[in-house]
Amino acid sequence: MKNTLTRTDFNFQGQTNVYHGKVRDVYSIGKDHLVMIATDRISAFDVILPEGIPYKGQVLNQITSQFLDATADIIPNWKLSAPDPMVTIGLRCEPFKVEMVIRGYLTGSAWREYKSGARTLCGIALPDGMRENEKFPEPIVTPTTKAEEGHDENISKEEIIAQGLASLEDYEHLEYYTKALFKRGTEIAAQKGLILVDTKYEFGKKDGKIYLIDEIHTPDSSRYFYSDGYLERFENGEEQKQLSKEFVRKWLMENGFQGHAGQKVPEMTSEYCESVSERYIELYEKITGERFIKSDLSNLLERISKNIETYLNT
Repeated sequence: MKNTLTRTDFNFQGQTNVYHGKVRDVYSIGKDHLVMIATDRISAFDVILPEGIPYKGQVLNQITSQFLDATADIIPNWKLSAPDPMVTIGLRCEPFKVEMVIRGYLTGSAWREYKSGARTLCGIALPDGMRENEKFPEPIVTPTTKAEEGHDENISKEEIIAQGLASLEDYEHLEYYTKALFKRGTEIAAQKGLILVDTKYEFGKKDGKIYLIDEIHTPDSSRYFYSDGYLERFENGEEQKQLSKEFVRKWLMENGFQGHAGQKVPEMTSEYCESVSERYIELYEKITGERFIKSDLSNLLERISKNIETYLNT
């Protein structure tokens, strides 16, 4: 789509590497710094979809920036500056090759597995008789592998340690931080009339210290329900009113796409992409309590490049 950022190809002074992820383009500057550009790409079922979503990158970057600041007392994070609405610059850390997923409710992929008969998730036993969107007595940590390509896979604490993805000591720190961050995110969401249903965090190490890296509490990494009416909808077996990327997954599934070989992504019309954009903006305004101010898209690449270079040269 016009005026969406789906690809960057910058060459900054001191640049040593560039990595194009599913959503973010990450530029390494020297040995110690990263420039992370949140593009307007959107992925689902670990597939990058063919059309960009207007303002999605700005939404993700600005939510992340706010939540990194709001949780810096819990754990140090990689952010140094956000010089552009779509850019964060920070410390380069060695990432743990796991994503720390935490779930407060039985929904999404966990519910789909449970409904099919699974009663353990990442080594955690689940009771019989649970219903979709039911709250767990306590949030459960259900890590996944972090695949370079293809699908992330569920993995247990024991498997993480056995495979050397983290030491026992480091894993226990990761789990502690995951629960503390989720508690803070839950409290902030509750103040805005939302329920933080589940989310994922990524961590890295620098000079022996663990840092929170990447995005946090965005609609790409998290699922939110509206608090108002949650219980009534749950008791009636109705779908929850939610703000997350799950509505994109459901639209894809309804149109015969789940990322399997041979399946074709349904047509993403400009009207559909605009509707997704509106949902992302709605979440931004709901979770931050601030009006979303659309950035100028007329010279997007030039603006981003100028703002990054100005920061790097100061």
